[in-house]
Amino acid sequence: MTDLQDLYQELILDHGRKPRNFKPLEAASGTAEGYNPLCGDKVKIYVKMADDIVKDISFEGAGCAISTASASIMTETLKGKTRAQVENLFHTFHDLVTGQQAQLDAPELGKLAVFSGVSEFPIRVKCATLAWHTLRAAINGKGEVISTE
Repeated sequence: MTDLQDLYQELILDHGRKPRNFKPLEAASGTAEGYNPLCGDKVKIYVKMADDIVKDISFEGAGCAISTASASIMTETLKGKTRAQVENLFHTFHDLVTGQQAQLDAPELGKLAVFSGVSEFPIRVKCATLAWHTLRAAINGKGEVISTE
């Protein structure tokens, strides 16, 4: 299991250092900002929805490796997904990082499975889920600032 944990840590560090889709998104149909006062993480999510499908998604911000990696992998995973698939994946991911009955081998998780160890560190759950909560606000057009507190 140590090899798998090492691989997971390496993937999180890679996305934390070189985040994918880290840029503003022109003509976004929704944006929202999120803040985790406990860790200092800040994120702004941009999403372009068309016909209830995520056509494009990106983010900007600053935060710890877990927060940045979560946003980065989230943006890679959600392109092309429907609103319903995004919502389902949000719940699956949330269950995973909070140690609930999530299936680690759920095929829809893909690279997001690397966050399975977060449940062992409850203080890091908010880091991992910040981008996800912020995304939901962006998709729903609320444009509000999301706080993990």
